[in-house]
Amino acid sequence: MRGYRFATVQGPRIQWALKRNCSVSPAQLGWFYASLCVVSLGIATVFWLQGATLVLPFAWLELAAVGVAFLVYARHATDGERISLQGVRLVVELEHGGRVERAEFHRDWVRVEPRSDDRSLIELSGRGRSVRVGRYTRPEFRTELAQEIRRALREAA
Repeated sequence: MRGYRFATVQGPRIQWALKRNCSVSPAQLGWFYASLCVVSLGIATVFWLQGATLVLPFAWLELAAVGVAFLVYARHATDGERISLQGVRLVVELEHGGRVERAEFHRDWVRVEPRSDDRSLIELSGRGRSVRVGRYTRPEFRTELAQEIRRALREAA
């Protein structure tokens, strides 16, 4: 078996883990937000004590808006796609916003094709069910990923 660019091979199992490129983990974001709250509310409290009474409520409003934005980011920070081939089963798990969608295909019945052109998502289909993958792969690499999945399906036979 030749090497794979996108997959990892662990014995008889081949797995593709395609994830969102996150520069900050949800835990790091939480610590950053906590430090932002301490600094912002500290400065607002100083101005409130000096008589600027509207600074503190607006600081709370600002921190609430930033908190909501951070929650939306953190919810999708772990989104990804996992494709694994072991024996005769090809299992696809799509995680989006904490929800996991799972599809299972028989290796011999899977079709792998781009949706409409070379830069579109890759459609895995078989026996009336289809799943689109490749959201977290750059469009110019999707054709190569599709070829790699096809090759793994052929070689595993």
